Formats: sequence, C-alpha cells, structure tokens
Amino acid sequence: MFVEMRRATPDILDRLVAQSEVYLRDAIPRDEYVGWLASPDEDPAHVVAGAGVQVRQVLPFPRTLPDGRADVAHGRQAIVLNVYTEPAFRRRGMARRLMTEILAWARAVRLESLVLHAADDGRPLYEQLGFVSTNEMRFTGDLG
Repeated sequence: MFVEMRRATPDILDRLVAQSEVYLRDAIPRDEYVGWLASPDEDPAHVVAGAGVQVRQVLPFPRTLPDGRADVAHGRQAIVLNVYTEPAFRRRGMARRLMTEILAWARAVRLESLVLHAADDGRPLYEQLGFVSTNEMRFTGDLG
C-alpha cells in the first residue's frame, strides 16, 4: 500500500513490517489497535482488503452533537489507518464494507471523534460515508 502511494520505497518494507509487528503485539491486546479483514465470498481464506483504527486519547475538545447542540468531548478518538484493497479486487464494495464496519464499531464503543487521512482514490467513498475535509496539515520538515 505505502509503495503504491509513493510513501515508502521497497528497501524499507522489511523494517516497516517488523516495527509494525512489534507495535501491534502490544497495541491489539490493549484495544489500542483494532483491525478488520475482507475476503471474497468464493475464497474466504484469501484476505484481499483490510483496514484498522488506532484508538487514542486527545485533549477534550468542543464538538457539535447530531442535533446541533454544542458539547465538550472527553477526547476519545480513533484514526482510521491502512484502508487497502488489492488492485484486482477493487470496485467490489470491500472498502465500503470495511468502513461501514468501522463506523458501527465506533458507535458501539462510543467514540467521540473518528478521523482519517484520505488518499485521492478513497476520498469519494469517505465523503459518501459522512467524512468531511478539515484544516489539518502535516509537517514534513526535519524533527530530528
């Protein structure tokens, strides 16, 4: 996924996988990371799509309730990560199904905020599901 998005080069993939495995070994049992996988009906053992969320605590923030009233959120937020479908299985509704499951989970665990960083290809789906663009920016300078 990251190579396809030009966010990573093949030479760092082994390190990325290894470091991700270390993180996930601790994060999954703590419910800090939750993931979903999708398979075609004809081959349920073949995972062709997936998505995850990282649950995080942020500062309390103002939010607008569905009825329009203002409230203060305690800061329980999740960020949707790694939504990906193998190219041969795209346009079959798998990403939509994964996102629908994530939204149902977010409601069930009573999250106050759900965010994601959308690739251009995914933006129409996310907008259809109720996500809107925000003013977030990412620093790309040297922090080391």
